[in-house]
Amino acid sequence: MSRPRKATGVVLAAIAVAGTVAVSRPPSASAARDGELWGAATIAPGRAGIVEVSGYGGAAPGPGSALTLTAPDDSEVTGVPLAASGYRGEVAAGGGTGTYTFTSTSAEGTFPFVLTVAPDAVPGTRLPGCVLRLTDGRGAVTEQGTCEVTVGLPEPTLTRPESGVPLPARPEASGTAYPGAQVTVRDALENEVCATTTTAEGTWSCAPAADLPAGVGLLQATATLNGVSAMSEQITITVAGRALPRA
Repeated sequence: MSRPRKATGVVLAAIAVAGTVAVSRPPSASAARDGELWGAATIAPGRAGIVEVSGYGGAAPGPGSALTLTAPDDSEVTGVPLAASGYRGEVAAGGGTGTYTFTSTSAEGTFPFVLTVAPDAVPGTRLPGCVLRLTDGRGAVTEQGTCEVTVGLPEPTLTRPESGVPLPARPEASGTAYPGAQVTVRDALENEVCATTTTAEGTWSCAPAADLPAGVGLLQATATLNGVSAMSEQITITVAGRALPRA
């Protein structure tokens, strides 16, 4: 998976697949051009996401036409899940390419390819070399384009404080995140509770500088690194008693 590859481009929308998570970033309208296939997606290291290919604007592809996605660097195609009449899907050995071959004339639609990013890919980097190619029944290229696949962040965890346990006014928060990521804990109103940097071992902890309001509240951790971010699940907390008066 780490060897450099060239790719075939797309209009991409990454979604969760088989228990893994990928975050999508739809292409901007200005980026897509008439007659050119285009797209963008963000997928975390070691995760799989569905890349949906669309954007061709010419005549409907006829029998024998083929839409091929070659995985960009540090990724591989691991599935062609579209099960419909008129198409035949195939993944090449090693995951270098995935192809939908048209077995009948088809109207414009979207075609999903499962793309898996290497576990050691660096969050925030853009995987180069992704292009898409649509060929006719004679193998001549009729349309092509480019796509942007950005390596995202795995979701951080927020394991403390514990839900359902009465807490002091300034409970310590802790969990795991990608090493070096900046972690910010916020409440339900998006107020910052505390912030810190994840250690090289992938752990983090911080404590509020001010008392939290007494009663039931929500906390959520956001990890950020190299321009990409990911959020933990929200947890419900209960702060016992009254918040201490501020000096």
